[in-house]
Amino acid sequence: MDAQHDDTGNAARPVLEAPDIARVLTRIAHEIVERAKGADDVVLLGIPTRGVFLARRLADKLEEITGRKTPVGSLDITMYRDDLRLRPARALARTDIPGEGIEGSLVVLVDDVLFSGRTIRAALDALGDIGRPRAVQLAVLVDRGHRELPIRADYVGKNLPTSLRETVKVQLAEEDGRDAVLLGVIKQAAPADAQ
Repeated sequence: MDAQHDDTGNAARPVLEAPDIARVLTRIAHEIVERAKGADDVVLLGIPTRGVFLARRLADKLEEITGRKTPVGSLDITMYRDDLRLRPARALARTDIPGEGIEGSLVVLVDDVLFSGRTIRAALDALGDIGRPRAVQLAVLVDRGHRELPIRADYVGKNLPTSLRETVKVQLAEEDGRDAVLLGVIKQAAPADAQ
């Protein structure tokens, strides 16, 4: 596999390509059906941006397996983040809860990368303001470790142990024009006297 560059200019190598991503989403869909005993009351909520696209893909896979449409929506967590003051302002994404709601349902939160766990904590807070599901599970494409909070994914596409100097960038065709997971290394700034 050739080295590529992520959107920050860092050299990155693909660890998952389009066929791999399709395969792991199929596996996750089968795991959801098995654990949910048919997935009758499952609602998928993607965390913007790429989590929404992954949730829609999982809904399609679940329909192929069960023959039934799975409600899918999105859950914006921007205002629930604990780092709002530390990051540049960003536009609010859309929260879109399926018409059936989430009361008494098994909600599967879907995100692209699980890292510190802070995004999922914010999603749980946002979900609490919307309704009361029967249970909440988490599906992620990549779990890269380095948890800061006691959060674990129920469904993982790929466990990818990383160092804190490495970056994981998920690219999806809907947003980026291609499907890939890229692993890169953060460039260190050169010391002033070395220039």
